[in-house]
Amino acid sequence: MNFQKRLLRAEPNFRILAKLWQVNWLYVLLICVLAGVGYGALYSAAGGSAHPFAEPQTIRFAFGLVMMLCVALTSPRVLVRLAWPLYGLSILLLVAVLRMGHVGKGAERWLIVGGMQIQPSELAKIALVLALASWFHRIGYRRMANPIYLLPPALMVLLPVGLVLKEPNLGTAVIIGTVGATIFFAAGMRLWQIVLLIAPVPFLARFAYAHLHDYQKARITTFLHPEGDPLGAGYNIIQSKIALGSGGMWGQGYLHGTQGQLNFLPEKQTDFIFTMIAEEWGYVGGIAVIGLLMTMVLGGMLIAMRSRNQFGRLLGLGIATNFFLYCAVNLSMVMGTIPVGGVPLPLISYGGSAMLTVMFGFGLLLSAWVHRNSRFGEAAPDEA
Repeated sequence: MNFQKRLLRAEPNFRILAKLWQVNWLYVLLICVLAGVGYGALYSAAGGSAHPFAEPQTIRFAFGLVMMLCVALTSPRVLVRLAWPLYGLSILLLVAVLRMGHVGKGAERWLIVGGMQIQPSELAKIALVLALASWFHRIGYRRMANPIYLLPPALMVLLPVGLVLKEPNLGTAVIIGTVGATIFFAAGMRLWQIVLLIAPVPFLARFAYAHLHDYQKARITTFLHPEGDPLGAGYNIIQSKIALGSGGMWGQGYLHGTQGQLNFLPEKQTDFIFTMIAEEWGYVGGIAVIGLLMTMVLGGMLIAMRSRNQFGRLLGLGIATNFFLYCAVNLSMVMGTIPVGGVPLPLISYGGSAMLTVMFGFGLLLSAWVHRNSRFGEAAPDEA
């Protein structure tokens, strides 16, 4: 500890070394292990080749790892100032998607920038967490009883949710709304405020269902009765269940999964990557991956709890919740317990936008750990 204090008082280069010393390297190791699982799964998805999935994903991960460590060393005071510009940028990108977005599989969710596809809704999740953490950190706990201070953050949540629904992307919109609601609750919403917030949900659900697109309603119908159209809308989930069941206890062996290797399994490199893992490694392998994912979620929660400032607590909780919802929605989807929604499995599924935004989020989480003892920007009564 004395060595770290001396480094922090020394030259800038030594201060950087001191912060690197404080990074939670066990958590970084878990991230690398999960990315390694993803490399193995993508290698298998290509039939035993690093192209076209595993190698590009590894390059993205390497870039994301450097970015994550840079963000981890960034002072929370800087992150608070960057929260609003980043949130504004994410909203502008979501608006740009509706005007000039790239259409894929019936939805307008991507922008083409420099020959690369980016999905602004992924950035919006992280930007919202930053903005909400900054807002509630500034107003303090006692002002939470005043509804006036809750109106701006409520609008901050509803704006990206509405724009994402217009793409349309129901799964991501639900995740954004849930992450926002979680931060509201953790920031100190009173019980009567929570009741008022939940009361209109059943009525809003009926209204939302009436305005769903036909393909979204078809997903719900398929979820309830997948056998009704086994070669059409129900094909994906039926093949996913077959692959999960055929893995048995120990799996069919690496690179020997029948559904995956014979291309019966749809979107095996993205949405249904876990199904391929479970087919090849069985129940034991699937539980091991789920255990690794949940360890990372719990680790994120513990990092949030260790922070002595409200910004770090809410930031860590928001990132951990976002990661949990990624995992929960994807795993539930491929197991047939919720309708298919096109949500990837973080660090394992193939995709650039999801990979980089998740790594950026982990950088914010690690920053909350590195600066967990910092206390700044809170009113004295609220600090007590």
